[in-house]
Amino acid sequence: MKHKNLIGQLPKIGIRPTIDGRLDGVRESLEEITMQMAKNAAAFLEENLRHADGSKLECVISDSCIGGVAEAAASADKFAKEGVGVSLTVTPCWCYGSETIDMDPTIPKAIWGFNGTERPGAVYLAAALAGHNQKGIPAFSIYGRDVQDSGDTTIPDDVQEKLLRFARAGLAVATMKGKSYLSMGAVSMGIAGSIIDANFFESFLGMRCENVDMSEFTRRIEEEIYDKDEYEKALAWTKENCKEGKDYNPEDRKKTREELDKDWEFVVKMALIGRDLMIGNPKLKELGYGEEALGRNAIISGFQGQRQWTDHFPNGDFMEAILTSSFDWNGIRQPFMVATENDSLNGVSMLFGHLINGAAQIFSDVRTYWSPDSVKRVTGHELTGDAKNGFIHLINSGASALDGSGEQSIYGKPAMKAWWDIKEEEAQKCLDNTTWGPGMLEYFRGGGYSSTFNTKGGMPVTMCRINIVKGIGPVLQIAEGKTIDLPENVHDTLVERTNPTWPTTWFVPNLTGEGAFEDVYSVMANWGANHGAFTYGHIGADLITLASMLRIPVNMHNVDKNKIFRPSAWASFGMDKEGADYRACDTYGPLY
Repeated sequence: MKHKNLIGQLPKIGIRPTIDGRLDGVRESLEEITMQMAKNAAAFLEENLRHADGSKLECVISDSCIGGVAEAAASADKFAKEGVGVSLTVTPCWCYGSETIDMDPTIPKAIWGFNGTERPGAVYLAAALAGHNQKGIPAFSIYGRDVQDSGDTTIPDDVQEKLLRFARAGLAVATMKGKSYLSMGAVSMGIAGSIIDANFFESFLGMRCENVDMSEFTRRIEEEIYDKDEYEKALAWTKENCKEGKDYNPEDRKKTREELDKDWEFVVKMALIGRDLMIGNPKLKELGYGEEALGRNAIISGFQGQRQWTDHFPNGDFMEAILTSSFDWNGIRQPFMVATENDSLNGVSMLFGHLINGAAQIFSDVRTYWSPDSVKRVTGHELTGDAKNGFIHLINSGASALDGSGEQSIYGKPAMKAWWDIKEEEAQKCLDNTTWGPGMLEYFRGGGYSSTFNTKGGMPVTMCRINIVKGIGPVLQIAEGKTIDLPENVHDTLVERTNPTWPTTWFVPNLTGEGAFEDVYSVMANWGANHGAFTYGHIGADLITLASMLRIPVNMHNVDKNKIFRPSAWASFGMDKEGADYRACDTYGPLY
């Protein structure tokens, strides 16, 4: 079910076939093969990529091959009218360097120069990239490792990989542009990420920041500014599918059944209202609330919650967990990106992952490093296998997407799938394996419900986090790894030491033996904040490409160096890849 209605057309990928402009023999011999290369690239991208909302990707090809400035200008004009947000130049031959390049500085761009000996596509690639670099307009270089014959229309595997990596990241950049971050409330418990940095959103992401006070929830609840029919449907679905978990509160503090039922009604209304605040709801206009019907065009939001809200009202955990999941009472649909405790930087980290793979993202506290010695001391269990070096306990205050339970599957193995690939029975399994414990009143004085599950082991996952450092600006950290299972008695013992009503993921990062990834402890020790977002799959290389487009340096990662793909200009900033990344990002500055 397609539910989102963000304002603005979906970005397209523009394909620019460039050609040797010399007529009377040279250009004529190249027209067909050059245009065919553009059509092949467009067909490949359209076949293999989707937008995060599930829509089909559309590529736009220039009306003619580009042999000089006039045709380059005509192509730019067409792309502007068509809503192109990503630019790919392709050529099998020599062309006129800086006369044919794409000059728009804010659109991510790449050049694919065909590796063939009959015509020097690689020579143009080098000349055009030199022009880009000299003019300060970074572009990505795509060049096959092996020589192809001039009539070969296949796209080699290494070229395919770079085309997809560039396109996924470029579409993420273009999709964010012009959208909003909606801050529902303000700063939660002094968490730095919930101190909203408008300059970061505007200058690096091309987004705007919108704010509403949390009192807007109470106003809409008390004045019944929500779709009452949908509320009745949502409440009935919740009663049927959301099993209430164990109440860990002391007997003398437990809420009555009547109070618990009222909390369920309250949090379901919160979920409806939170969604309406983000994207609007035409039903509200029918009820006489035209302004509220519009929403805030928010591609991400965050809810402050603690403590001014949760000291009095039921917490936002149900709202956040359901909205960030890939399904609700309306069926399977695109997950929303909602940051717990209004941690906008973790919200952006969630958005990065979602725009890359279309799946739900899990917001977590990076809570505890459990060493093998600590586990043995507390439980008597000796860690082996993937857990032998220890693990990190990822846990959140009850607001994690239900997809994080790992009850979906790919080839029979636990997964968190792109939302459009999820089957109804998989969504139901996620619901069946989640309980909702009444909020522990020492944390949440107003009550509420927390999603509780244990993530299945064996999933490849990537955790990432944006941090802002004074004097540097935003930096990105990435940790690829996997989820693990623990014996039930070990799991129970460790969980009972913290809040057992919250969802748990046992995470083991991939180790490199050096730096921040020397061991598991070092990963925890070098993590830049108390929160992180993780997603299914090893997408670290895509995140690195995306960060370079936005001019955000990566300060910590364990991605295979052979998969790192940044603009060609980065090679001119020194032989140390990560140091060069910092210098390049500092030189070019934020994208907008």
